[in-house]
Amino acid sequence: MERLLSSHDKFDLQQNYRRYLKFRDQREDANRAMQIAKASRVWVAGVVTLLFALASDFFLGASAALFGLYFYRLLMARMKTSQADEGCEDTDRWFASKGLKFEGRILYFRDDKMLEHPLDPFDDGIYK
Repeated sequence: MERLLSSHDKFDLQQNYRRYLKFRDQREDANRAMQIAKASRVWVAGVVTLLFALASDFFLGASAALFGLYFYRLLMARMKTSQADEGCEDTDRWFASKGLKFEGRILYFRDDKMLEHPLDPFDDGIYK
């Protein structure tokens, strides 16, 4: 027997599905930004200018600015990643309360162990 979802939850289900996909895309973008921020070689320039800082206050300030830029990028990327993760977790909890789960970007009933019957929240046939 095929399970059906309540028609009262149709709007919320569709909206939360869109939100989940949006948060998931944001998480992927934030993870990409985090990798780029970690791979940045600005800190190397900071170390080089720190070597010249022994003779000049200007280079000391430039070194501090480069280190500040590097850590600012890391911090901002980390914050975006955390926000996207939190949004995904919130929508995951909402779907779990309705007896649903996500595998990647595809929605299933929680008891569908073999993942044989994916759900389309925009299909009117799954609502009673």
